[in-house]
Amino acid sequence: MHLREGEKILKVYRHHPTPFVYKIFKLVLLFVPFYLLLILAGGNLSGRGYFWSYFLLSVLLIIVLTYSALVYWLDKLVITNQRIIYINWKYLTVKHESDLELGKIEDIQTQENGFWAHFRIFDYGTLNLATASSYTALVFTEAPDPEHIRQFINHIMQQ
Repeated sequence: MHLREGEKILKVYRHHPTPFVYKIFKLVLLFVPFYLLLILAGGNLSGRGYFWSYFLLSVLLIIVLTYSALVYWLDKLVITNQRIIYINWKYLTVKHESDLELGKIEDIQTQENGFWAHFRIFDYGTLNLATASSYTALVFTEAPDPEHIRQFINHIMQQ
């Protein structure tokens, strides 16, 4: 991401942590059967084989969790005084970067979790930014408090 001359970062938003915690929970649950299989097969393995099996499975789990955390942390929505930049990491090797000029934004739509959005832990949703063309130009999923982001963008656009 390169800023233009005179451009200043006003705010940076990252995905809400609740969906990330849910994803981590699912990843850990995915590894549970393998740990149980090791416990059941423990009698057939030597002490050293048992240790290395546990060690390698744990290292693999740590690598997967670290990878997920990095992809989660690198995704961000950057709001500057001139434009909105969305940096979306699909994988650590694939990054999509899109931006919208503040003056070209025609419509800002938000989608939240209804009643549950009143609780901070569930206050996340989707932010859709559209330009004059007929398609949605930028979609930021799992946005923390999307209504607040919409109000912030509207406030900047009015200045």
